[in-house]
Amino acid sequence: MVLSLSVLDLVPVRKGQTSAGAIAATIALATRADELGLARYWLAEHHNMPSVASTNPPVLLGVLAGRTSRIRLGSGGVMLPNHAPFVVAEQFAALEAAAPGRIDLGIGRAPGSDPVITALLRSSGHTSDVDAFPGAVQDIGMLLGPEGAGLRLATGESYVVRATPAASSSPDIWLLGSSDYSAALAARLGLPYVFAHHFSGEGTERALDLYRSEFRPSETLDAPRTFLTANVVAADTADEAARLALPQLQHMARLRTGTPLTALDVVEDALETPLTEPQQDLVATMRGRWFIGDADDVAERLARFAERHEVDEVMISPAAGARRADPADRVPARERTLELLAARLPQAVPAAA
Repeated sequence: MVLSLSVLDLVPVRKGQTSAGAIAATIALATRADELGLARYWLAEHHNMPSVASTNPPVLLGVLAGRTSRIRLGSGGVMLPNHAPFVVAEQFAALEAAAPGRIDLGIGRAPGSDPVITALLRSSGHTSDVDAFPGAVQDIGMLLGPEGAGLRLATGESYVVRATPAASSSPDIWLLGSSDYSAALAARLGLPYVFAHHFSGEGTERALDLYRSEFRPSETLDAPRTFLTANVVAADTADEAARLALPQLQHMARLRTGTPLTALDVVEDALETPLTEPQQDLVATMRGRWFIGDADDVAERLARFAERHEVDEVMISPAAGARRADPADRVPARERTLELLAARLPQAVPAAA
């Protein structure tokens, strides 16, 4: 089958590396993805985490737009409770103007951080108000269009608000989620949808079935549109892939057991790091759900995974760790994952939604 590959990046930060080095490594990875013909490159939003530098997707996407030529760039996603919808619309309208036809606006409902950070990001309003989310998504869609959104002032006058003065195109809006809520909302609004399979590996089939069965066509989309996400480490041998996956696997186990987090270990340190029994169990469980192995095995499993869920695109989070001798501004094993899989899975760049 022809399977489009895309990338989800959290801009990982390893011990001994600066934020500048981590962002330089992401620029290198995005540039390589562009050269390889991959479909999309999305950046997640996380805050105040020592191992994650993707704190501001719109800013970083602007950097990547200037360093790539054809790959679609997007947020995976902007966590809408943290931001005023008008600001999000302005940011992504500007990105679309700078890179027409290449911008995706992926929107999530989770805050992506703790309550303190959420309060700092948005100083007014109730950020946990679920009822406000559907309206905010629709507001952004109107603000991004050339006609803008019309407001009725208290004086009775009409007032038009546009995210950019003269839009010639708009970003594709995607709803993201890890529960049935976003699947049902995306179906009702007629928007593309992505289930966060890479989070836990559970609930994917139910969410996709719900989205597809309840989908209502909209002005921008006449049929359901979705793809899958997965944590992936591909290498020249299965043993090498297992070693490269350890830093990220151990880090996730610490996160889920409430252990104070640090920057990511390098591979050599991860090999020597003891884990508690609960952490070992978590690593074993995640290892079974991630796609870790030699390139032929991972490519075959990804193809079967996509076929089983009836999608033609998989967005991979390249979870390979860095070695001690790697340059501070690159993660060669992440780049190698993309190279190996692109060589084995024929690419078909998707059209805009």
